[in-house]
Formats: sequence, C-alpha cells, structure tokens
Amino acid sequence: MTVDVLPALTATVRCAAHPRGGGCGHPDSVLAEREDGTVVRHGGTVAKAHAPGTDLGELSLRLGAAADLPEVFLAPLRPTPADLHGRLVSFWPYGTPVDPDIPDAAPWEAAATLLAQLHRVPAPTGLPAMRGPAKAARAVQRLRAAGPHPAAASVLRAWAGLPAWARAEAPMPSARFLCHGDLHLGQLVRHPGGTGPWLLIDVDDLGLGEPAWDLARPAAWYACGLLPPDEWGRFLDAYRRAGGPAVPSTGEPWPALDVPARALTVQTAARAVAKSAAADRALDEVEQAVVDACARIASIPPKLGQ
Repeated sequence: MTVDVLPALTATVRCAAHPRGGGCGHPDSVLAEREDGTVVRHGGTVAKAHAPGTDLGELSLRLGAAADLPEVFLAPLRPTPADLHGRLVSFWPYGTPVDPDIPDAAPWEAAATLLAQLHRVPAPTGLPAMRGPAKAARAVQRLRAAGPHPAAASVLRAWAGLPAWARAEAPMPSARFLCHGDLHLGQLVRHPGGTGPWLLIDVDDLGLGEPAWDLARPAAWYACGLLPPDEWGRFLDAYRRAGGPAVPSTGEPWPALDVPARALTVQTAARAVAKSAAADRALDEVEQAVVDACARIASIPPKLGQ
C-alpha cells in the first residue's frame, strides 16, 4: 500500500462513521494491511481499500450480490465502491470476528451452513467467475519469484499435477454455483457484534464456480493433520444437513473434494515457502506440514473425473 493511502483511508472511514461531522471517542484501528487489501475500523464502521487494479464493475456486482443476501453475507453500507487515490474502497458495519484464542468455539457448523445456503442461491446474471483458482495461481507465481528454496520443488511438482482448471488455466468444470472463493474462519463475523448471527465477509473472490472449492481449505487442513477429525466431521455434516450441493448427501465426499483440497494445500504451502524465503528463516511446524503434504500429493494422481 502506498504511504499516503492509509492515512487517507483512516480519514475516509471517520467521515463515513460521522456523516454529519463531529467526532467520538473511538480510536482508529487497522484490522488488516496486506498487498491485496487494507482494512480500517472507526467505531462501528469499517472501510476496505481493495487491491490495486480491482475492476470497478466486477466489485460493484460482488457488492450487489452480498447486499442481496443479508442472511448469508454481511451487507455493505454502500452499494458501490468509492475511489481513493486510485484504490476502490468499500464500507461495512463492524462485526465481531472469530476468536482465534478459543479454538473449541470455532463456528464450523455456522460456516458450513452459510456455504450451503450460498451455494443454493440461484446464480445472479453477469457475476464474474469465483477467483479461488486465480488466487492459488498468484501464490505459486510469488513462490517462483521468491528465489531458490529447498521446499519449492515439491510444491511446484504438486501444482503441476493439478488439472488446468485448478491452476486457473481453463474454465472450471462447474460455473453455475455462487461461491465465496476464499473460505476460512477469518471470513466470518457476528453482526450485530457479539450477539448477532454469523455472517460471511469478504466479497473479493465471490463469483460463479465450483462449490467444492469453498470446502477445500478445511478439507486440506484435515488431510494435512491440522484440523481434528471431529471438527472436520462437524463441518461436513452441517454442510450436508443444509443441503449443500458440493458433495453427495451421503457416502464418500473425496471424489468431489480431492482436486480443490490439493490446490488449497499447494496455495498454502506456496505462500509459506515464499514468506520463509523472504524472511530467510526455516519453515515452522505448520508450514512444514503443508509442504510435506505437497510431496505426498505429487506422488498420487488426482481422483479420476476431477
């Protein structure tokens, strides 16, 4: 993010929180600051500066889709983004996020139910493609740009073994479902804060695509040994109870989940290795686990039909 945008974004969220002027005693807080977006809160209002180069028309469609699904998505405060020094900015009410320090309270059932509801919505006309595979491809590009690393080879071998659609090199086999595109527990908030229902946030990757992609990150964590079997079971069972179409209602889910879970494992490993190389440090235990999973993935062909 350029030096002058963060102060400007902070001023912008204050104005959005106090449209009639004046002020309050609430401090400003930076909730996220990454290359793909920066998020600032003031009181009950949140402003997000989206990634440079974000398409105005596509973001507007995604904001509209979220606004039309208030029981699934946190609704934006404004229907269209604003321009701030060449960056598109959207405005949101503040919701209470998942507490990472209380893993036993992780809302896996709520996340699965929201996904099932989202996947069952009739696809809006004109919505762009879900960007999950494109995000995975960008992670691999960053890995290649990071320079030599002893773990890179196994990650790239696993990537090369994926079908073209999972590498964003061909259309997805199913593009008729509305998908979140980047589901993890950080994408859920309670609104009203602390007491309201869980809702999805982050529309940047929202679009039409393969619904199994939205189940892929928890599936990948489970396959890597990072998500306990009971938590994975709670998530999968809740999705099935809610009528989610990504996997069969009974029986083996992995033929549908195999390729997306492999792709999310590679994406996670690629990011980890790139960060490790940039910081000139060794991989930590979790990072090593996903890299080891890539080595296993590279040795086993994907499920047929995927």
